[in-house]
Amino acid sequence: MNLVWISFLICGLGLLLFKNVDIAFSTLLSGSEKAIALSLKLWAIYAVWLGILKIVEDTGLNQKISKLLNPIIDKLFGKTDPNTQSEIAINLTSNLLGMGNACTPSGINAMKGFDKGSNIATSGMIMLLVINATSLEILPTTVIGLRVAAGSATPNDIILPTLISTFVSTISGIIMCKICEKFKKKAKQDIILDKKVYKQ
Repeated sequence: MNLVWISFLICGLGLLLFKNVDIAFSTLLSGSEKAIALSLKLWAIYAVWLGILKIVEDTGLNQKISKLLNPIIDKLFGKTDPNTQSEIAINLTSNLLGMGNACTPSGINAMKGFDKGSNIATSGMIMLLVINATSLEILPTTVIGLRVAAGSATPNDIILPTLISTFVSTISGIIMCKICEKFKKKAKQDIILDKKVYKQ
């Protein structure tokens, strides 16, 4: 992947330098300035959310959230240990509140909880990845924060469109995961039956 990005960078710089050297250097400088400014804004937003998540953990609120979401977690991910359930609950809550990359640590911890050392993605891992990718958001706080930082006059206008689009994408992802899981189970059962028939 690094080679792909390096190739893009070299090709882009080569074309810019070949076309107009002045434009190339001014573009690089302005792009770097914008990238640093955006990084600082994101840093501030994520610092707030990670601080809130730390408070949630220290106050034991994550355990209460986990108990509240237990029926949904069991239905989507199957039976898991209490610690993994807690990490999933924090991850889902973070996504619902639009915390963006602030929910990554809980997602990684949940993945570790699913891992049984087989180096094969389990149904729970796949479901968690799909839910994080589709990311149902009731309140897209990170995007609203970025819109405020960019000087938007109406930063909250994206709430309803975001809710509708992420609801559709998340439900579609869950349905597809469940369908694929059923096909996978059926394929395993067919293989076991074929082995039994072969032995007989």
